[in-house]
Amino acid sequence: MATVVDASASDTAVDDASSTDASATDAALIDVDIRKTLGSGKRQFRLAVAFSSRCQRIVIIGPSGGGKSLTLKAIAGLMTPEQGRIQLAGTTLFDTRSSIDLAPQARRVAFLFQDYALFPHLNVRQNIGFGLSRHWLNPGADSGCPEVDYWLDAFNLAPVAHQFPHQLSGGQRQRTALARALVLQPRALLLDEPFAAVDPLLRIRMRTELDELQRRLSVPMIVITHDPLDAEVLGDQVFYLQDGVITDSGEGWPGAGRG
Repeated sequence: MATVVDASASDTAVDDASSTDASATDAALIDVDIRKTLGSGKRQFRLAVAFSSRCQRIVIIGPSGGGKSLTLKAIAGLMTPEQGRIQLAGTTLFDTRSSIDLAPQARRVAFLFQDYALFPHLNVRQNIGFGLSRHWLNPGADSGCPEVDYWLDAFNLAPVAHQFPHQLSGGQRQRTALARALVLQPRALLLDEPFAAVDPLLRIRMRTELDELQRRLSVPMIVITHDPLDAEVLGDQVFYLQDGVITDSGEGWPGAGRG
């Protein structure tokens, strides 16, 4: 399932709840150092992830079950580490020493899971505008909104604005999900295996499209994947994660440790 973490919280609330200290991490865009133990009895998984990067395009690659999704969820605030810190763009999102743990809404990140989780009963325009709604009612099918109109045009979705998710191509669904995330002006995009559920030919086209969109928009992006081609195309810096630990490189995983 795909979830977009609501990025609508005000900057004031974020500033009050967190500290800004870019110098402490040498102007790193993302600085993560977290610990978490999951499971019970003899079956336990220990996550001990530490990495830092100034790059806007980060890929975390590794085999399934290595802790990639847990790491992304921790950054988004969907999983709470037992100890450590997470800083993004100079803002502390989580720090056990300082008792900081921002709510997901206050972190202003967009989290996209594999299937994008578009609402099947809402058209493209309504899906994009959903996060902007300040009440319980869904956006109207023809409701006008400058922010939504901007992303419809930017992603060439205006011709399909009144179509529903099942009527869209894979690339159109991806662009709709990205537009829904970006309309909320997030600090970063977090993508969990964005192409895992599509066939190889569509995966090539969607990977290229995401690459071009990110370069045009300059939105910081963290992608997790088990596909080396994702790392080659989308990663300015690539980290290899296995058994809960980031290593400098991984045998058989091209580009790991690059940056």
